[in-house]
Amino acid sequence: FDVFFMTGTDEHGQKVERLAAEKGVTPKEFVDEVTAGIKDIYAKLNISYDKFIRTTDKQHEEVVAAVFEKLYNQGDIYKSAYEGMYCTPCESFWTETQLAEAKCPDCGREVSAAKEEAYFFKLSNYQTRLEEFIETNPDFIYPESRKKEMLNNFIKPGLQDLCVSRTSVKWGIQLPFDPKHVVYVWLDALLNYVTGIGYSPSGSSQQYKELWPADVHIIGKDIVRFHTIYWPIFLMALEQPLPKQVYGHPWLLFGSDKMSKSRGNVKYADELIELFGVDAVRYYVLAEMPHATDGSLTYEAIIERYNTDLANTLGNLVNRTISMNFKYFDGVVQAPQVADLPEQKALDEEIAAMAVATVKTADKAIEQYRIADGLNAILSYARRLNKYIDETTPWVLAKDEAQKPRLGTVLYNLLEGIRFLGVLLAPFMPAAGEEILRQINAGAKTYASLQAFGGLEVGTVLQKPEPIFNRLDAEKIQKEIAGE
Repeated sequence: FDVFFMTGTDEHGQKVERLAAEKGVTPKEFVDEVTAGIKDIYAKLNISYDKFIRTTDKQHEEVVAAVFEKLYNQGDIYKSAYEGMYCTPCESFWTETQLAEAKCPDCGREVSAAKEEAYFFKLSNYQTRLEEFIETNPDFIYPESRKKEMLNNFIKPGLQDLCVSRTSVKWGIQLPFDPKHVVYVWLDALLNYVTGIGYSPSGSSQQYKELWPADVHIIGKDIVRFHTIYWPIFLMALEQPLPKQVYGHPWLLFGSDKMSKSRGNVKYADELIELFGVDAVRYYVLAEMPHATDGSLTYEAIIERYNTDLANTLGNLVNRTISMNFKYFDGVVQAPQVADLPEQKALDEEIAAMAVATVKTADKAIEQYRIADGLNAILSYARRLNKYIDETTPWVLAKDEAQKPRLGTVLYNLLEGIRFLGVLLAPFMPAAGEEILRQINAGAKTYASLQAFGGLEVGTVLQKPEPIFNRLDAEKIQKEIAGE
């Protein structure tokens, strides 16, 4: 597929201004350091992207200022004063009635009274239009539970006009016609999706015309409100198309708690990579993240999944299959034969059919963002291949010279099944997927090559088997974590 993946960092606002002051550095120095760290984590996790946008990029700042002026000139923005309760971590204003036990309804932290001159966006003017759009585009907010929450809790009770500038904050994009104001962070940050591909009110790039509207925004569930209420309305006001879908993904909890620096339970990707390796971390996070409910991360669960799924099921399958092929056929892939016995033929056909079916199952799951389900389907096929070894007993076949063709067929089916696994696992675990395909010396590595079973060429010489995932010593790992 021709895919353009953009990610990046939202760098303005009061929270950044305060943290920088606490560290004794400028806001720009602070965000430069943070952004470098994020890019480093992406690299360590084998996450690639086509564009990394920073809201401090000059081009972004210029377009945001121009957009603000356009919206003001056409009457969507007006000047007034704001008085309400403000949550600095969430950078959100709340009314007294919106608070949860006098605290921020989003994060549960303390709020403080704030009053200042500000510009406001007339969200209320677009309420009916937004409601109609959501109702007539049922897949716009996904999953369904998030859509109901937005409609029933936020939109239908009535949209309040939105504060879109601040005077008490200096770290932000200055208004061109009123320099004591800076653009409030949400109007600034949300525009990155179009500024990053060349949108401008005065004339957009060819890239923007080709790529927009986005097929999907993938965002945390805690910021669905901003992406499904404010963002669509801003686009409507600019007479630009709306993204086709907003998917609000769940959180990854530590045990049953939300990760929080103040609680001291934040787990950093680079620490996990040092303990378990990059592919194991990617595998665990993707396998443990349910479709619409929060996932859980514990060291015990990572070790258990690693040993059960990666070492025992996947690693052992690849290692012993290649080892048997070297032992019985000097590492050369044999030509498969149609089995003589009906029960053998049925087994072989089941292995081939399940390979192709697994592709379709995983494909459908991923289309629906059911990533864990897709990964589970792939691992289920690996488990089936292990069972196939027990059913066909290659070590027994090897004792009878007359069974050599049958032995070659069994090993071919296993190696071809492993090729399917290598290709299917590549997006989840790039290094492991590549290593599987390297060890079987697969020529056919594309997703398109999985339309039919039998893509591994007869006569291929395999590479010497090397363990892809060794079992972890749970006790030793736990001692390392405890610093013993």
